Amino acid sequence: MSEPTARDVGEFGLIAAVTARLPLSDAVLLGPGDDAAVIAVPDGRVVATTDVLVEGVHFRRDWSSAYDVGRKAAAANLADVAAMGGTATALLVGLASPPDLPLRWAVELADGLRDEAAVVGAVVVGGDTVTADQVVVSVTALGTLVGAPVTRSGACVGDSVVVAGRLGWSAAGLRLLQQGVIDGDVVDAHRHPTPPYTVGPALARAGATAMCDVSDGLVADLGHIARASGVGIELQASALADPAVSLNDVLTGGEDHALVATLRGPAPDGCRVVGRVVEGSGVRVDGQVVAGGWEHFA
Repeated sequence: MSEPTARDVGEFGLIAAVTARLPLSDAVLLGPGDDAAVIAVPDGRVVATTDVLVEGVHFRRDWSSAYDVGRKAAAANLADVAAMGGTATALLVGLASPPDLPLRWAVELADGLRDEAAVVGAVVVGGDTVTADQVVVSVTALGTLVGAPVTRSGACVGDSVVVAGRLGWSAAGLRLLQQGVIDGDVVDAHRHPTPPYTVGPALARAGATAMCDVSDGLVADLGHIARASGVGIELQASALADPAVSLNDVLTGGEDHALVATLRGPAPDGCRVVGRVVEGSGVRVDGQVVAGGWEHFA
């Protein structure tokens, strides 16, 4: 007997199966079941961000389990909240899928979303489901701040550039999967990244002047900070070296969701200094311009 699919249980059966896996928290005043959820906002400000993961672009079902996809989808959003100096409290999830998607896949996706959110104390509070030719997972994260939001536009000449988390592992893991390698720490880093969530608020408290998560590649994302701040950035290759991956992957590989920030003064635990903010424009590594990074419409 074949396992049940989304078509077999219908839209509301699918929603019921998924929401049954999801706990709530004290911050949730009204959870799934109504037209919208209601979340308490003690700080009075809400950090909001969204990301979309598309089958064949961000993941393949023959390479990643539904659980891995759930963790990856949550991590992409939770890291964005951390990059503002905040902590996520709630996730909203949109799932588009073919009618023949196994119900088990959707349930395991929910488990991955739940477990990654739990790392920062967040919960899934609702979402939507629709039919589509391929699986698309859209996640919106809501969070709270510990102080002023840390933007990309505050870097100042003389600031140090610091990084928290792994760089280049996801890109290297993708290449190994393309070569037929299916096991190992680097491959796992592509399937589900492990962002340094707590370092974001710590950097904010330490006086970070600018920050972002590394989703498109270190050079590309630091380029956003350089342009927004009107400065140049110099990186040191020796400070970025990682024996597990190539320097090119460290500089241009995306989807690790590490955090990169600029600040003046001591960096909090979990950070390493990799460069400095200088006059000028653009990003250089040991004095040389380096191009690369992910661009969806290139």
